[in-house]
Amino acid sequence: MSHNTFGHLFRVTTWGESHGPALGCVVDGCPPGIGLTEADIQPWLDRRRPGQGKFVTQRQEPDAVRILSGVFQDDRTDGQVTTGTPISMIIDNLDQRSRDYSEIATAFRPGHADYAYFAKYGVRDYRGGGRQSARETAARVAAGAIARKILAGVAIRGAVVQIGPYAVDPAKIDFSITGDNPFWAPDPDIVPVWEAHLEQIRKAGSSTGAIVAVEATGVPPGWGAPVYGKLDAELAAACMSINAAKGVEIGAGFAAAALTGEQNADEMRMGNDGPMFLSNSAGGILGGISTGQAVRVRVAFKPTSSILTPRLSLNEAGEEIELRTKGRHDPCVGLRAVPVVEAMMACVLADAYLRHRGQTGGGAHAPNTAPGG
Repeated sequence: MSHNTFGHLFRVTTWGESHGPALGCVVDGCPPGIGLTEADIQPWLDRRRPGQGKFVTQRQEPDAVRILSGVFQDDRTDGQVTTGTPISMIIDNLDQRSRDYSEIATAFRPGHADYAYFAKYGVRDYRGGGRQSARETAARVAAGAIARKILAGVAIRGAVVQIGPYAVDPAKIDFSITGDNPFWAPDPDIVPVWEAHLEQIRKAGSSTGAIVAVEATGVPPGWGAPVYGKLDAELAAACMSINAAKGVEIGAGFAAAALTGEQNADEMRMGNDGPMFLSNSAGGILGGISTGQAVRVRVAFKPTSSILTPRLSLNEAGEEIELRTKGRHDPCVGLRAVPVVEAMMACVLADAYLRHRGQTGGGAHAPNTAPGG
């Protein structure tokens, strides 16, 4: 994973800034012959785009994607398919308000990457955070849509499972209902609690953190590699690269520290279709390789750093100042992070699948290895 590129065989490079004319990505390594049009990508972008409720930024962006390369009309299939060459996609920025940031042109916003970027490069695009903006994640979601086309039989679903101090009971998580409310909540009972909390936060001009959970089912055993190419390590790196992400858990995660060996071990029995597991503390990955169980990841997102409360900071001249952030911002970035975490998981899994197929031919090498549990 380099500065702007991640992946090995399925490689994604994103480009663009929050207030530039456009942003986008180049996807390299996608196999040829896969049906792909803008209509396959747009629904995923629509789930992420801003301006869809009072608890997210009111920036209005249609996020309409255009495919510039890597596809061709195949007369044999009477459809547009990938050619195996780089797929370039572009999303225009249409609702920038750069004037909102004129006052912080030489000031460092606390909690943002303003100072870190300036310390590294000596120059920064202060308009909406430039490259550091979460606007960049639209390109990741577009890439994830292509990755999903490669992952036949794999279902990836996410949800917000905690906002501020209010968490969903793990026993009540139902990924199928996340589209029924504006919070990506997998439990309807938590919705009024979150709504009251976010309304209080929004009116105070403050922000709150969140945890997003994503699981992938249908992943066969064998994906990933031992030691330095571990599937869980690459998932963690991909999720930690998302703006505002501050922690990643695989399976039981940090809770495993409080378990005994007997509680944490995922016992195995032989089922009708092969091995089955009696629990999934490992999150579907052992030794860096998928086991056939659901791959489960949780990502913690910090509170949005752009808040109305004045805060102490510095400017580029080293002067001490008091700063109040203006503009349109999310009181909880986690509300729009679900499609992004899903996309990153899709990209990592697509890459793992292609690498597994390249090394082993793609077959399962242990007897009776159908997923179970």
